[in-house]
Amino acid sequence: MTRRSLLASLGALALNAAPVRKTKNIVLFTSDGVRWQDVFGGMDPRLMNEKSAGMQEQGAAKLRETLWKETPEARREALMPTFWKALAPRGVVLGNVNKGSSVRVTNRYSVSYPGYSEILTGRAQDEAIRGNDPIRNPTPTVLEVLREKRGLTRKQVAIFASWGTFHAIGEHTPGSLTINAGYEPFDDPSPRARELSAMQFDARTPWDDSRHDYVTFGLALDYLRREHPRVLEISYDETDDWAHERRYDRVLEMLQFVDRSLLMLWSTLQSIPEYRDQTTLIVTCDHGRGDTLQDFGNHGAKVVGADQIWIAIFGPDTPARGEVENSPDYHQSDIAPTILELMGIPYTSYEGVAGKPIAAALK
Repeated sequence: MTRRSLLASLGALALNAAPVRKTKNIVLFTSDGVRWQDVFGGMDPRLMNEKSAGMQEQGAAKLRETLWKETPEARREALMPTFWKALAPRGVVLGNVNKGSSVRVTNRYSVSYPGYSEILTGRAQDEAIRGNDPIRNPTPTVLEVLREKRGLTRKQVAIFASWGTFHAIGEHTPGSLTINAGYEPFDDPSPRARELSAMQFDARTPWDDSRHDYVTFGLALDYLRREHPRVLEISYDETDDWAHERRYDRVLEMLQFVDRSLLMLWSTLQSIPEYRDQTTLIVTCDHGRGDTLQDFGNHGAKVVGADQIWIAIFGPDTPARGEVENSPDYHQSDIAPTILELMGIPYTSYEGVAGKPIAAALK
């Protein structure tokens, strides 16, 4: 081999080599059914005064006083200041349809289980998962793949979810992961975990299969601080529950809680050496919902726009671009491949994956 051909071969190998990633940990944070309209536009002017949207209930006037601003950008910062002022400049935020950025589900149902499964498996499973029945996920999830590929223990890959169906969604093989979901005691020696575990049964929500997000976050944060999992999913539900009740006032309050949670979560990650500058945080939702007064509380295959979602990614391997405009179209099925690539695992090794890594989220 000549010197020139040797150099050419080495150059080709360098181009094809997998990039060295700084991400050692993944935290996936989802909040059920959060509309892209509210994330990117703040309090919706079309809903803010409507009695049929719950905006004449006690406390709604204070919300209007606090959250109303003249521009969408100012309104969204008032609603979610941590997300937009502290986190967005550190990464990428995708899905503002009004600015040429689209993220959609590929499953045909636009309801929760198909959406979460698409996030966690990188594919739509329309024949197997047709609604929210708690059937076992027919595919090993990306969380299970990460555990196998990285040689992690069960404690190092955990899900804390408000919706009990996550026991079926999160793992194909029962017992693969640490999962605490819905109204379920958490058997743990931590005093804080025991306190929250008891609290969930004393302070119940109106919904039998979904506990308060406050409990879910408290358990997850306590576990994060003590056990230092390499992979963690936190899943909220009340943003969807209150929307179905047509209580836009409560949806706004829960989005404020989501934002406060993200502040505490990010601050905690940056305070622990094992996580600081080595962790990618992904924030997203399972489906969208309607765009009008009539259907803002609904979603599903027949609701126009319910397939439209959003994704935000912050971490050491993601460029600091903030809100991305005029981007290629992305899909919910792209999240799992992106997670694999961030963790240094070729996404093509995930059998049957349909999505591709999100180019905008990778340096």
